[in-house]
Amino acid sequence: MTNERVYKMAFATVYPLFIQKAERKGRTKSEVDAVICWLTGYDDSALQAQIEKKTNYETFFNEAPQINPNATKISGVICGHRVEEIKDPLMQKIRWLDKLVDELAKGKALEKVLRS
Repeated sequence: MTNERVYKMAFATVYPLFIQKAERKGRTKSEVDAVICWLTGYDDSALQAQIEKKTNYETFFNEAPQINPNATKISGVICGHRVEEIKDPLMQKIRWLDKLVDELAKGKALEKVLRS
């Protein structure tokens, strides 16, 4: 899948998949929302508005109030790529989010996932 195709995917399409992944492992929607809000700076109502607008990934991250400065501490492999080595800034943000949801689903404490 090309990066451009990923960027044009509706965040609203991926969001329920994040929730399903987390819930299958005993985590909650509110924890997934906390991870997304931590990374992007959206609050709950702004996040919901982005989902309702069916915003694509590119717009979702471009309109994010503020990417968390601690996001650069996110490291590891997701989809076969080391997130800290991804050169494309938008793809790196997408993979950061994937990595955070993955860590949450694997049972990591929310405080650790949020790099606090």
